[in-house]
Amino acid sequence: MDPGAAEVSKVVIMAFQNTLTWKNMVHDGQENMYHIRYESEVGIFEKEMAAGPKRYPIILGGQRLEARSHFDDISPIDASMIVGKFPSATKEDVDRAVEAAQGAFNSWSHTDHLTRAKIFERAADLMDEERFRFSAALTFDNGKDRDEAIAETDEAIDFIRWYVDAMRRNNGYEQDMHRPYEDERPKSLMRPYGVWAVVCPFNFPLAISCGMMSGAMITGNTVVAKPSSPAPLPVYLLYDVLERAGLPGGVMNVVSGSGAEVGDHLVQHPGISGTVFTGSKDVGYDIIRKSLKKYPTPVIAEMGGKNAALVMASADQVKAAKGIIQSAFSFSGQKCSACSRVYVHESIYDPFMKELVKRTEALVVGDPRKKGTFVGPVIHAKAVQDYERYVEMARKDGKVLTGGKIVKPEGVDGKLYAAPTIVGGLPDDHFLVMNELFVPILCVLKCRSVEDAVRKSNSVDFGLTSGIFTKEQQELQYYFDNIEAGVCYANRARGATTGAMVGGQPFGGWKASGSTGKGTGTDLYLTQFMRQQARTIGM
Repeated sequence: MDPGAAEVSKVVIMAFQNTLTWKNMVHDGQENMYHIRYESEVGIFEKEMAAGPKRYPIILGGQRLEARSHFDDISPIDASMIVGKFPSATKEDVDRAVEAAQGAFNSWSHTDHLTRAKIFERAADLMDEERFRFSAALTFDNGKDRDEAIAETDEAIDFIRWYVDAMRRNNGYEQDMHRPYEDERPKSLMRPYGVWAVVCPFNFPLAISCGMMSGAMITGNTVVAKPSSPAPLPVYLLYDVLERAGLPGGVMNVVSGSGAEVGDHLVQHPGISGTVFTGSKDVGYDIIRKSLKKYPTPVIAEMGGKNAALVMASADQVKAAKGIIQSAFSFSGQKCSACSRVYVHESIYDPFMKELVKRTEALVVGDPRKKGTFVGPVIHAKAVQDYERYVEMARKDGKVLTGGKIVKPEGVDGKLYAAPTIVGGLPDDHFLVMNELFVPILCVLKCRSVEDAVRKSNSVDFGLTSGIFTKEQQELQYYFDNIEAGVCYANRARGATTGAMVGGQPFGGWKASGSTGKGTGTDLYLTQFMRQQARTIGM
């Protein structure tokens, strides 16, 4: 019996379809065109950078305003590449951005939900047409290889299209209610809060930022977006697309700059009605504390993970190794869903480790623009410092089985390339086993049973994603019934703990990984940006 059979439920047929650029182009015999189009956009981007870095504005109320000062956005690919010069906004700029968003709220919130949906549908279509341009920008801005960058662009498009479809299917989240009395007509409406602060991450600066902002705006709110300083460009590209699609001025405002000044002031601003954030647990908890104002203020926070894969004695070891490597080392482990721990049944530990190490050592570390690269750079020098510190801890308290060094790729002035690293022999409660690392380091430990593996997996503060490899239905059912994670996978070579698809896997964390228990890419996600109102009319 297929271990996943018990989890199969009725499939709901909807208008939405995932974008899936790679899969669809290969199916249509256009694999070469996939590479040609990406490489063409990379070439265009290189010529633009060679002409001198572009200066980006503060965006307030539909106007592009020159900032008093800018910071250089350095590509992690090569220290000599300046992606652009971005505004170092001030607290006064934040105040003006919130004021602009407040000014646009009344008109936008009273715009019919179908009109709002149509604007976002046009934006998704524009992004679809320009997907390779967006993908090339991601490669330069945060170092993603072509497959990761194109998959992120697909996800951004999918977020918009899912939320457009959800607004239409749910009638703008307005519905007639049960009538206790025949002479009354009650209904329920979901109404927007006001102005949302959107604090964006570096690792998915297009997809996650797009999901958060589109969720807020399509439901009738206005936003002030604070892009991630290491990767601010995609938020500006997203604004450009939305503006061309017809988004009114003031609905989306953009202020870049330091988290300590711009971010803190934004989330604490009295004009902010809610905050949506993706990033670390410490920053997320700080935002939650600082968001208490005159009234309770909603905070939608996704705060990382320490995700484990469980490999049981009956597992297909090749499939497990493929799925774990994909999740642990793609984008250099800089995903909140990255596989950071593996618990391997003691009876297969040695042969499985040989398979895992062999496949890891075959990975290509290098320039993400090049075809065939699997592990690109980490985002900045601090990440390298963290990596080196963790490797030193691993050598002291365990054993580095492969990796553990900084790599110097040919052809780039790069100092941010960390070898994918597997560590064994650590105690179950070691710092590296219990904490999110966000670099390409994977800790592998032994377990005695599925019960032992689940207990160890649940021992951390986080509960975002998890995976298991087993052919035993009883083990699978125990895992699903007892694992403390919001996104769970079984026997998935495509990604042991990563690869959630919009509309397929609601993406949200338990415990310290999330603040609301409702995942992105679902109808429930949109309800968090609105508050319920009951209306009753006597007849």
